Amino acid sequence: MNILQPPAWLAPRGYANGTMIEMTVGSRLLFVGGQVGWNEQQEFETDDFAEQVGQTLKNIVAILKEGGAGPQHITRMTWYVCDKQEYVAALHDVGRHYREIVGRHFPAMTAVEVAGLIEQRARVEIEVTAVVPATS
Repeated sequence: MNILQPPAWLAPRGYANGTMIEMTVGSRLLFVGGQVGWNEQQEFETDDFAEQVGQTLKNIVAILKEGGAGPQHITRMTWYVCDKQEYVAALHDVGRHYREIVGRHFPAMTAVEVAGLIEQRARVEIEVTAVVPATS
């Protein structure tokens, strides 16, 4: 994955403004639908924003694994948050969870504040696109 960063721009922190993948025969695109911070039984174990982010990221990684991918293959993430102030206040812990689960891989990201999510207790929903290169 190539990071697209105009040379005169300040570098973003924790995401990329753009990414580019050159596709080859055998490469695969994976699309992970919006995931929320519930467990495998679709039960929320917490209402804490950062903890829900951690569980959401674990859910995403589990789905990626089913497609033969890992966090390093994520090229785009879209975050839907119910309260941007809650998101900003939790950034330190969100970053800690992100680094523990995804690592230091920063794809193109968008974060949007929404009026609500379908799952009543969900504080965040994240969807991703991943590109898995062809195997040798």
